[in-house]
Amino acid sequence: MALGVPGHAASGQGLASETPVTATAPSSAVSSRRFLLWLYLVGFLDLFGVSMVVPLLNLHVRSLGVSPVVAGIVGSSYGILQLFSSTFVGCWSDVVGRRSSLLVCILLSALGYLLLGMSTNVFLFTLARVPVGVFKHTLSISRALLSDLVTEKERPLVLGQFNTASGIGFILGPVVGGYLTELDGGFYVTAFICCSVFLLNAGLVWLLPWRDNGWSLDGKHTTEPIKSEGTLQGGAATTSTARRSERTVQAPWVEVMLALKDMKNLIFSALWDVFLMRLLMGVAVMLYYSNFVLALEERFEVRPKTTGYLISYTSALGTLAGFAVGPILRLYKHNSYMVLLHSNVLTCLLLVVYSTTYSMAMVVFSSTLLSFSTTIGRTCITDLQLSVGGAQASGTVIGVGQSVTAVGRILAPLLSGVAQEISPCGPPSLGAALALVAILIMTLNRPPISGDGSERLKQE
Repeated sequence: MALGVPGHAASGQGLASETPVTATAPSSAVSSRRFLLWLYLVGFLDLFGVSMVVPLLNLHVRSLGVSPVVAGIVGSSYGILQLFSSTFVGCWSDVVGRRSSLLVCILLSALGYLLLGMSTNVFLFTLARVPVGVFKHTLSISRALLSDLVTEKERPLVLGQFNTASGIGFILGPVVGGYLTELDGGFYVTAFICCSVFLLNAGLVWLLPWRDNGWSLDGKHTTEPIKSEGTLQGGAATTSTARRSERTVQAPWVEVMLALKDMKNLIFSALWDVFLMRLLMGVAVMLYYSNFVLALEERFEVRPKTTGYLISYTSALGTLAGFAVGPILRLYKHNSYMVLLHSNVLTCLLLVVYSTTYSMAMVVFSSTLLSFSTTIGRTCITDLQLSVGGAQASGTVIGVGQSVTAVGRILAPLLSGVAQEISPCGPPSLGAALALVAILIMTLNRPPISGDGSERLKQE
């Protein structure tokens, strides 16, 4: 696996013109792998810091003396801000470069968690959520960067490994946060530590060997990638470079608006079904998790502490599922569409089993398999978006996908509250119905791309 790195020119060696590429291939492969590992570390630290704080937010805002209604409105502000900022920030990263946008997002997110560490009233708490809600797109930009670095066949595997590294951080973070919150002023200490983790992440991004891997210091490709096995495919990157070079004289905000305009027809003509499917499956899974603790207590008299162990167990399995993405894709001959379809079918069936079972053993069984199906589904839906939308605007495509997820975060709590009035099994049952609709949409609107994802969807 290697990035698109240009060969160094030979000087006084009398070598053939193609020799520099061959000579630098092993070193560029090592450099590429090191670059990817550093990005995995960035993803790990990101979710490690976030997951220390997020489980404590509801407890903290309630401790400030606000009503449950106000606490709910404040809590939903993050999803609303993410809804409006995801597409813009993703498009902005396509224009100004991954490095610059990633650094800005990490630093302003750190500012948000710093303010959170000083939030002694609900006004400061709400103010602290604004920079995080607008700029906490570090994982999205990292995924867009990964999609720029590798071939289409390698992309699902690399994204799966990145999700695995991030997932490990999400497992460890709550443990550290739970320990720190037992201390006097534990929430504030945890928020300050989270801010420090983000500052450390900014330092890592700053020190990444961008130039050594064919990138300028603003995170844009400086040269056309080598067309050889294990390198970035030339077509999309060449298109991206050409588009950017044509717009270098434009102001940044003009470039952003032009990029958004370029993507408009593609999003609404070629990707509407992909985004709708992402929304439906996202809401379905969120409904499953929305009342998981309460439902097990009402249905099986399971104490929340035991449910917490079950959640940690499934989170760990979900992280391990990232390692299964590569073998599964090889089994399916790199047909991400079929992998996604089958994972959605499995998710739908497991939601039905969970909603109708009277056995705690079946709950554990369904939760175990759900951790695998949802992890694989998340990786494949991102890959499908990029395959259909094109790599030349990967940041924008991923940003729109995050906006769709933000809509799900707004809708899921409302739907869950209504469904739970009917039955404790109402939310997961509704989730199974939504998953079934997503499967029907996939079946009726199969994107015309090849199994290896190399053919782009033709513009309508």
